[in-house]
Amino acid sequence: MNTHPACFVRPVLAAICVTSVATLAACGGSACIGLDTCGGGNPVPTAAISGTAATGSALAGAMVSFSCAQGSGSVLSDSGGHYAITFNAAVPCVITVTSGSTSLHSVAFAGGTFNTTPQTELMLVYLAAQLGTNEASLIAGFPSSAQFQLVLSNQTDVLAAQSAVVTNLQQHYALTLSTPAFLTTPFVAGQAGVDADLDALEAAGAIDANGMPDQVAVAMMSAAGLAHPLAAAPAPASGTGSISSSGSTTGGLM
Repeated sequence: MNTHPACFVRPVLAAICVTSVATLAACGGSACIGLDTCGGGNPVPTAAISGTAATGSALAGAMVSFSCAQGSGSVLSDSGGHYAITFNAAVPCVITVTSGSTSLHSVAFAGGTFNTTPQTELMLVYLAAQLGTNEASLIAGFPSSAQFQLVLSNQTDVLAAQSAVVTNLQQHYALTLSTPAFLTTPFVAGQAGVDADLDALEAAGAIDANGMPDQVAVAMMSAAGLAHPLAAAPAPASGTGSISSSGSTTGGLM
C-alpha cells in the first residue's frame, strides 16, 4: 500500500499539496508548489536555538529575532533574559536582541546554546572587519550573501573570533575573563561565569551605560579583524556542491 500523501496535479498548473495537516507535514510544513512531488523538494530543517541575553543585567522581555540562511523567527526573552525557539530554519542565523536603546547581535552556527551579549557584539564586529566590511553591512547583507553565510556557518572562524575578543579585552582592560567560551556557555544573570565577566567589563569601561560595547572596544576589535582578514572563499565549480571557508590562521592581538 502506498502511504505517501497524494499531490494532486491539475493540467498545466503546478502540483499543489495543501489538502491536510498530514500533507503539509509531508511537505516540510509548507505548501508544495511545483512540477515535482512533495518528496522531490528540499524542505527547510528544524532548528532549536536557545541562549541568554544580558549586559551584566538580564535583558528581560526583549525582542529576540533570528535571521537565518533559510527561515526566520522571533521570541521574547523571559525575566532572566533567557530565550528559546524551535522553528523551520537552516543555520547559520544572525540573532538580534532589542530592548529599549540596547541592540545586541550574535550568531548561531548550529542548533544549541548561543548567547547574546556585548561580547558577542564585539565578536561580530571582528568577523565583519575580517570580511572587509562593518557590522551593520554584515548583518544587512547576510540574508543574500553566500560569503557571509559561509563564514558565519564555519565553527572554526566564529570560535577564532571569540578567542580574539577575549584576548584583546583581557590585554586592553587588564582583566581576566573566567569564561572564554562566552558564546555557547549557558549562564544565569547575576551569577558567576559569563555574567560576572560582563560585570567586570562594565566596571572596566568596556561596556557603556546602555549595555553596548564602548566605542574604544569596538574600534579595537575592528582594527584587530582588519589585521587578520579571512581569505576569500573560492567559487564552486558549476554543478557541484557547496564551498567551504578557508578560515583564518590567527585570531589574536594585532
